[in-house]
Amino acid sequence: MTDPAENDPAAPTSGLPGDEEPGAEPDIELEADLEADEDDVDSIIEPEAPAPSIPPGPRRLLIPEGEVIRRVDRFVADRTGLSRSYVQKLISDGRLVDDTGRRLRANSEVRSGAVTLEVPPAEIPYHLEPDPTIEIHVVYEDDDILIVDKPTGLVVHPSPGHWRGTLVNALLARGDHYGGIAGVARPGIVHRLDRDTSGLLIVARNDAAQAGVMAQLKARRVRKTYLALVQGSVAAAVGRIEAPIGRDPKDRKRMAVVTDGRPSVTGYRVRERFAGWTLLELDLITGRTHQIRVHLSALGHPVAGDVVYGTGTSRKGPDGLERLFLHAWRLELVSPTSARLVRVEAPLPASLEAVLEGLRATEASAGRRPGGG
Repeated sequence: MTDPAENDPAAPTSGLPGDEEPGAEPDIELEADLEADEDDVDSIIEPEAPAPSIPPGPRRLLIPEGEVIRRVDRFVADRTGLSRSYVQKLISDGRLVDDTGRRLRANSEVRSGAVTLEVPPAEIPYHLEPDPTIEIHVVYEDDDILIVDKPTGLVVHPSPGHWRGTLVNALLARGDHYGGIAGVARPGIVHRLDRDTSGLLIVARNDAAQAGVMAQLKARRVRKTYLALVQGSVAAAVGRIEAPIGRDPKDRKRMAVVTDGRPSVTGYRVRERFAGWTLLELDLITGRTHQIRVHLSALGHPVAGDVVYGTGTSRKGPDGLERLFLHAWRLELVSPTSARLVRVEAPLPASLEAVLEGLRATEASAGRRPGGG
């Protein structure tokens, strides 16, 4: 992969693991914010924040003259009476700005003027209905967790305007009990996958397991490995992408590599090479919204079939591809109660494997052999 401009702090960097400076602090988020998108890629689910206790709409909060606000999330929580976790959620959604309209982060320092918080209307409670028509493929199960192989096109949990047809509705139809600390709309859910991403997802069967897995995810002790077909020839056989990710300032429905984004790290290894395409194994070290797709697109190797972050040929993908070529292939975590290492793999769906077979056949007909790393 090519190196970005050295002077651009938002530009992605790619190198071999171990290239970090000696003594550098690890990239750890002490307070993981809950992203708002319903289809965040592997974003961590936090315990549910209390509903707002003030009317919806903008709230302008004056900074006392001469006072320095070290953390704006604490200041807003104190002034509004909202819980700090709920304020952090609103901030992560881009709902707190200063007088210039600049979006603030939870740990932003403010010295003068005012900040404005946009409080959304409270979500209307909705009864979740089990849906036995949605098939679930359980690949691992014990007393504490399920690991399911989610198909492409399935949203993980309900959200306003999308209360039916989700993985949660299918889980409820099993008749099991699930952890409830993430809220009534997310029983058992501890992390998410994009709607169009297939693969492995952890579901907690009780509160203790849900809290335990959430803690592992937040501490980055759960290893998540994906398979993705990307456009072009990725130069390095092994690499590490480090580039901050945040809301795209030009389109808030998208994410982008931005200077003031959250630290984001993706490791990769080349698994197989084809003419015009590369199959990668990717380690999701952080779990930002659409992280893999944003990182690879920023480096000029968008995921095949990605209509949001891809361009031209990559949006369509190779012959026979009818979906995003991104699959959560392997999960490793420690069982919450037995402390046993659990390692699970889900093979590529048949439709994606067929695309690879087509590429291999093309290579063979041209007298080439698909290359490895």
